[in-house]
Amino acid sequence: MRIEKCYFCSSPCYPGHGMVFVRNDSKQFRFCRSKCHRNFNKKRNPRKVAWTKAYRKTRGKEMAVDSTFEFEKRRNRPVKYDRDLMGKTILAMHKVQEIKEKREERFFANRMKDANAEKKKQARVEIEKSIELLAPAVAKREDVMRNVVDSARARIAARKKSVSQRVAVNDDVMEEG
Repeated sequence: MRIEKCYFCSSPCYPGHGMVFVRNDSKQFRFCRSKCHRNFNKKRNPRKVAWTKAYRKTRGKEMAVDSTFEFEKRRNRPVKYDRDLMGKTILAMHKVQEIKEKREERFFANRMKDANAEKKKQARVEIEKSIELLAPAVAKREDVMRNVVDSARARIAARKKSVSQRVAVNDDVMEEG
């Protein structure tokens, strides 16, 4: 079973899925879904369409060069069936997939390393620009917090008072009894 790649978006095309366009010069173009086929017919460039893998690779959002890609190419060659070889291949595929995921996570973390600092900087600039909007809200919030704390203190004091009254009543009852 050979899993082909979609010509337009590079996603996997499983047997029996998608469609194949054969040009007059016998070149085959496989598409995973009609969306890719329509975009191909409209002569759109996959590197300029945001949802394709080609776009993500050209913009540096995904890894473009990695040794795990070579394994996938080698794995796609037809060979005579051998049970041991098949088992080893499946184990190797799992191991390569784990390595690939770890590398992608590292690539993403490295790419996003500066993004959090940049987000904080932009948030500070935004707050400084519109501080006059935030000042009344903060003052209101402080008043609300003060009211909440005062009411909580009043409830606690009322509980203590009621508990002390109960204890006093219980002590009077015990002395009478």
